Amino acid sequence: MSEENNSKKISDKIYEPELVRLQIELVKLQEWIKEKGLKVVVIFEGRDAAGKGGTIKRITEKLNPRICRISALAKPTERERTQWYFQRYVSHLPAAGEMVLFDRSWYNRAVVERVMGFCSDEEYWEFLRSCPNFERMLIRSGIILLKYWFSVSDVEQEKRFRSRLNNPTKRWKFSDIDLRSYTMWDEYSRAKDEMFSYTDTKQSPWYVVNADDKKRARLNCISHLLSMIPYEYIEQEDIELPERENRSGYVRTPISEQTFVPEIY
Repeated sequence: MSEENNSKKISDKIYEPELVRLQIELVKLQEWIKEKGLKVVVIFEGRDAAGKGGTIKRITEKLNPRICRISALAKPTERERTQWYFQRYVSHLPAAGEMVLFDRSWYNRAVVERVMGFCSDEEYWEFLRSCPNFERMLIRSGIILLKYWFSVSDVEQEKRFRSRLNNPTKRWKFSDIDLRSYTMWDEYSRAKDEMFSYTDTKQSPWYVVNADDKKRARLNCISHLLSMIPYEYIEQEDIELPERENRSGYVRTPISEQTFVPEIY
């Protein structure tokens, strides 16, 4: 059963200026987070090729990486597998004045690990029991937690997979896990529904993004993110460039002694 999204594709004429407008607002939000010492966590989950990465890229594109950073963890090491499951994610949580975007998160256990058999039944059910408590603990500590699920139809996912396979600049995105997950649509649906039944709580709800149109999904997600964190514009001080210091008579090394990159273009 596919996850149908009926929205028509948004035109570049609408998308481009609206993205610029939203990115300006993200810069304002960034300065508010820094000024007020907020701690923000945004989780991006969804099927492979659902458009999570593209949305994260547009969010961070104009922001200061010291304030807004991406956490995209690789598979756990042997040592990490012996730790408390949430332990390696805790070290990536924000300090005051920071926002962290999780490109996949602790919810790996509820979907990818569950479907692919990378965790035991005991580990899976323990996660579903523990996760709401873990997130309540984060929220009580002052973290603003937002969770987005990118919903894509089976038809659109196949289209994007084929595009990755045929495009040398996207081929690296296609992994063995992607190949296996492509054949397990219903298993992923079942895992996602089970995950929602335990973790879509009043205190920490899931927000579903219709993602068949990637550009529309980006705008909707960014707009919603901005609406969920009340912020105000912080007036920036006027900056004037100072006069350059008087030359001291220093003689620079001749340009001919430097090695330049060939000017091919």
